[in-house]
Amino acid sequence: MPDVLHGRARYRRILRFAARHLIAIWWFELIIPRVGFRRVTERTRAARMHRFASRFRVLAVDLGGLMIKLGQFMSTRLDVLPPEITKELEDLQDEVPAVPFAQIQALAEAELGVPLAQVYASFDPTPVAAASLGQAHRATLASSLATDVGFAQVVVKVQRPGIADIVAVDLSALRRVGAWLSRLRVVSHRVDMPGLIEEFAATSLEEIDYLHEAQNAEAFAASFAEDPRVRVPAIVWERTTRRVLTLEDVTAIKITDVDAIRAAGIEPRTVAKVFAEVMLDQLFVHGFFHADPHPGNIFVTPRAGGDGDAPAWTLTFVDFGMMGDVPDRLRASLRKLIIAAAARDGRGMVVAMHDAGVLLPSADTKELERVLTQVFARFGGMGFAELRELDPREFRDFALEFSDVMLTLPFQLPENFLLIIRALSLTSGLSTSLDPRYNVWDSVEPYATQLLRSEAGNVLGDLGGQLRENAQVAWHLPKRLDGVLTTIEDGKLSINAPKLEDTFGRLEHTARRLVSALIFAAMLIAGARLHADDPGTGIALMVASVVPLLHVIFGRRHDR
Repeated sequence: MPDVLHGRARYRRILRFAARHLIAIWWFELIIPRVGFRRVTERTRAARMHRFASRFRVLAVDLGGLMIKLGQFMSTRLDVLPPEITKELEDLQDEVPAVPFAQIQALAEAELGVPLAQVYASFDPTPVAAASLGQAHRATLASSLATDVGFAQVVVKVQRPGIADIVAVDLSALRRVGAWLSRLRVVSHRVDMPGLIEEFAATSLEEIDYLHEAQNAEAFAASFAEDPRVRVPAIVWERTTRRVLTLEDVTAIKITDVDAIRAAGIEPRTVAKVFAEVMLDQLFVHGFFHADPHPGNIFVTPRAGGDGDAPAWTLTFVDFGMMGDVPDRLRASLRKLIIAAAARDGRGMVVAMHDAGVLLPSADTKELERVLTQVFARFGGMGFAELRELDPREFRDFALEFSDVMLTLPFQLPENFLLIIRALSLTSGLSTSLDPRYNVWDSVEPYATQLLRSEAGNVLGDLGGQLRENAQVAWHLPKRLDGVLTTIEDGKLSINAPKLEDTFGRLEHTARRLVSALIFAAMLIAGARLHADDPGTGIALMVASVVPLLHVIFGRRHDR
């Protein structure tokens, strides 16, 4: 239980867990394949993933706090994470231990300033949901207030006692883990990890302020005021403080309860489609989005009949503690990105990534354009179910062919981009859980067409700008050509071929690393076999094998 764990012990436990598994990943996924044991890595990967997920589940349930948020995110990544992880964590939202009602009652009465019996006609001591940062109880408003607000049945969210201190400890531990990751060259050259942690910290601190959540709920409701597909619970401001939130009870069918959805006469694949469209609207139209759309925060609410093209049900969103804003400039860039993706336009994708700030201005993106063009040519239009049916060796060969391009490009994540990625990841995973054959392109392509129509008024302006740019190039072209010809005449034209210059040097180092790799393999295997009969000698050989291994690793880095 997080309430009884000492802060320092909690901090150390998180760091130990992270360190142990980072080392395991580094060893099995980076080192072992490089020295010829790729089959060992592939053969043991499923068991290792399941073991990691089981251990993390125990850790998250035991600690609560932000660890639950991380587990919820992992459980919905059905599109990219292996089933060994997602299956193990899929029920994590419902496993958080409840706080004893006496503690909840004491905190709520201290916040409201009066006994619960005076402001609620009834208050169920059994929580309807126990979340990582608080828990919810059903209640009935006093008759006078119920008449004023227009409803009597409510849900009262009360923070877990001491959650602010727990969040502070978790953020401190995450900052340390982020510092570890930032020391890895492959991470530090692509992502400002400390910056991402601070952005997540700011969001987490806002999430434990219920007044902020109530304001978010009303802003979200205003965005969809004219949209019959979406419903938002009303806030009872008279019974709301920073640590207590009272809102309309809108509990209905959980969005992942496929059997109940079908029993209500609703097609799950339609729910997946509408849900994706609503999330796209939040990101690309309204610029204000729900950043935590996991299954516990979304209901499908049947209703009598439909209005025109609206379905006979609504998507009901709850829990607005984690929200994101998309500035106008970034929203325009994201629109270009989704239009380029729908058009399978690799160059357009790179331009949009530049505009969004995902790539540094100095990035050489010719190779990235080539990679994206080939990705669209081979995999474009496929749904996640179709991708899963492809031969894994095809993905592996493709990744090996273009790994150097992706690792050397200077990627970065602009402000609030982490929440955008989170929302899109949860959306794709949840849609896939509703419809295993769900194809994200079915939502993206018509949406991109809609965006093109809405931006048609900007076409003339864009053409005018392009004409001015072309005119400037044409005006300066004679002068540039004259400069090139002068350089050639003076004999100063140089040709740089770094790959050719490096080839001979690499051949020399390759032979040395090959010998070291063979020595490492021989010592490791011999040590493993001797360990059963002679533990001392076996361990000594395995430890000594690290010496030639280091030469293989750092020799490879030197070659590059």
